[in-house]
Amino acid sequence: MVRVPKLNRADAQAALRNPLAFIAERWTPDPRTVRRAALAALVMSVVIVVTGGAVRLTGSGLGCPTWPTCTDDSLTTTSAMGFHGAIEFGNRMLTYVLCAAIGWAIIAVRSEKPYRPSLTRLGWTQFWVVMGNAVLGGIVVLVGLNPYTVAAHFLLSTGLIAIATVMWQRTREGDGAPRPLVGKAVQQLVWFLVAASVLLIAVGTVVTGAGPHAGDSSEVDRIHIDWETVSKLHAVLAWIVVTLTFALWFVLKAVDAPKGPLDRTRDLFLILLGQGVIGYVQYFTHLPEALVGLHMFGSCLVWIGVLRVLLSLRERPQAALDLPGPSAEVTVGTRA
Repeated sequence: MVRVPKLNRADAQAALRNPLAFIAERWTPDPRTVRRAALAALVMSVVIVVTGGAVRLTGSGLGCPTWPTCTDDSLTTTSAMGFHGAIEFGNRMLTYVLCAAIGWAIIAVRSEKPYRPSLTRLGWTQFWVVMGNAVLGGIVVLVGLNPYTVAAHFLLSTGLIAIATVMWQRTREGDGAPRPLVGKAVQQLVWFLVAASVLLIAVGTVVTGAGPHAGDSSEVDRIHIDWETVSKLHAVLAWIVVTLTFALWFVLKAVDAPKGPLDRTRDLFLILLGQGVIGYVQYFTHLPEALVGLHMFGSCLVWIGVLRVLLSLRERPQAALDLPGPSAEVTVGTRA
């Protein structure tokens, strides 16, 4: 039987002063562990968006009428608050699961050898974005689901997904200077695609703020703009994004681009087609809650798909890893 070594006083003090460095000195994760930890943080950033949408679509936005406690007298939901209280409080608790996933990613990238400060910074950026969004979520409740604060809450979550996507991609690359795989003209086309996608998502929040799903059964103020007009603008922007993606695929084929950008562009195009079908069906069926929730999930996938296209336009040399055993072999110039 192997005894677990006890920490001496110096080790205990070191662990308290800098727990991340203490763990990193004693543990080197497998590269797959690092990638999976970053992916878990990304998945949870999408889950928190979808469950937040479920809160709004079930009319549970004020299920916990105050913040940071659930009621003036209780930190947690009570039986008297029923289904809506349980939904809202459950979504709040998922924030801790998201923080745990991000914390695990931070520990994994901090312990990777050699140490990569850029990855650790991406992890900590996610953590502070979550903290900021938690406070903003509290403000959303305190101002009675004001649609502008709800839109800001969603947009900050979209920013979190962007950071998590970049971190996940970076765990599969080295730290060398990025080498472009396509020319400047193609890069500019992709940046137009990114800008159009950002505008599409932003207008989507206006559609939500002007639409019928206010997030609570009580009277909640909406954005005072014609819902059908802004929905049509949203649809036009969606077609612009689809057209840019389709054009990008043809341009990449014409310039004989590497497989990575072509595959990512194809994936984005398929996601956009599915998202478009859901969008039109929900519009003509008067926004059933299930389809609206599915459309929110699709918007996350579209944003991730756009970012993956952007990140596929360059490659970074794989950093040498000082790992024991034959698995330490490294392929230089691995493409995204």
